[in-house]
This record gives sequence, C-alpha cells and structure tokens, in this order.
Amino acid sequence: MNLMYTASGFVVGMLVGVTGVGGGSLMTPLLVFLFGFKPAVAVGTDLLYASITKTAGVFVHHGKHGSVDWKIVGWLALGSLPFAGITLYVLRNLMAVGKEVTGAITFTLGVALLLTAFALLVRSILLRKAAKAQLLDDDHSNQENSGRFSPRWEKVATIVTGAVLGVLVTLSSVGAGALGTVALLFLYPRMTTLKIVGTDLAHAIPLTAVAGLGHLSLGNFDLDLLISLLLGSVPGIWIGSHLSAKIPEYFLRPVLATLLLVIGVKFVLQ
Repeated sequence: MNLMYTASGFVVGMLVGVTGVGGGSLMTPLLVFLFGFKPAVAVGTDLLYASITKTAGVFVHHGKHGSVDWKIVGWLALGSLPFAGITLYVLRNLMAVGKEVTGAITFTLGVALLLTAFALLVRSILLRKAAKAQLLDDDHSNQENSGRFSPRWEKVATIVTGAVLGVLVTLSSVGAGALGTVALLFLYPRMTTLKIVGTDLAHAIPLTAVAGLGHLSLGNFDLDLLISLLLGSVPGIWIGSHLSAKIPEYFLRPVLATLLLVIGVKFVLQ
C-alpha cells in the first residue's frame, strides 16, 4: 500500500462526495501529472476502481431508494458495451502493429475533461429547469412518460448516448459520471434527479467493468495503486457526502469546472 496514493484517493473521494463529479475526471489527471503514471495505466486502473466504488452507490440508490430505471440502463448499455468492446479491439490492434496508443488516449482524455467541465456548468441550468418542470415521482416515471422525445426516438437517442459514452469512458475513464448525468437530464427532463443519478450509476457499473477488464487484458493496470485508492476513497466519499450539505455547491462547481478546463486543454495540446 502506498500512503500517497491512499491520501489522493481520500481527497478525490471527498470531492466526489461533495460535488457528485465523476471520480475519473479528477483521479486520472492526478495519476498522470502528480504520480507520473502512463495515461493508459491510469485509465485502466481508474476504470476498475470506478466499477467497484459505483457498485456500492447502486446498492444505496436501488436498494434504499428504488431509484434506478433498469429499462434506461438497458438501452444505454445496448450502445455503450458494444462500442466499448470495439474501442478495446482497436486499441489492441494498434498495440499489435506497434503503434503508440498513448497519444490517442491522452487526446481523448483531454476532450473528455473539456466536455466534463462544460457539463458541470450546464448541469446547474438543467437542474433549475427540472425544478420548474412537472416532475414525476420515482414510482411512476419511466422511459415513455418522462422523455423529451417520442418513445421510439427516445430509445434511439438513449442508445446513441450510450455508444458515445462507451467510447469516451473506454479511452479516458471520464464521462460515466458528469457527462452521463447531464445527458440523462436532457433526455428525461421530467425524471427526478435522484432517479437520474441512480440510473447513471447503474449503467456505469457494467461499462467501467467491461472497459476496465479490457484494459487489464492489455496490461494497463496497477494492483497496488487500485488497493491504495480504494482504501482512501471509500472513507473520503462517506465524509464528502456528509459535508455536501454544508459546503456551497455553487462555489465548488465553477472552481472544479475551471480546473478541468485547464487540465483538459493541457492534455489536448500535448
């Protein structure tokens, strides 16, 4: 166990608990810039870390609150899992022919961070609009009655959203949290925020697990790092979730968005 990794996991976990920002958007850049990990190893390890931590979150959301729409999870997964597999296949072939995949992963990570920074700013606008809308409670909302489009096009839009997330998450480990939530807020404006978050978490588990295991098969993984991060992040998320009511979100989100914007630009320009 590395205490520095554990401390970093604790800090990131606490920020995730306070702000709800996906851990990948914070953890992966930290591993690359502060600890000098190769982007591919940082992404692969973070994906497995995310699949474990998000599993606990889903048990809370579905078991305690019943706030997961499994139909929407299924439509998202119909797009994300095949495209995650295709992305991994492309990465494996690039490695097989001797081409460098670090550049592709680094660039995609930068783009994903820029999108996440934008999503953090847009999220508050969507939440304000949702508060004014006639929301359906968790027991009665579903894909058919809470969507923005007709049921047929709603399914297509959800599958396409899943496909985009599948590529982004597999290449960068970023997107399953902030981007997924914002996409669902847009697609399902009459669904409660609690159900949106629970559904996004439930979809993130198979996606991060498939992408993480794929990176594991490519050798992009560090076991000591994974254990150290988990030891720090689990108590960090617990403390952060309790502090979230006391720390003004309207202050933290713009600060985090600016930070991610700067880091994203740095990755894209490398």
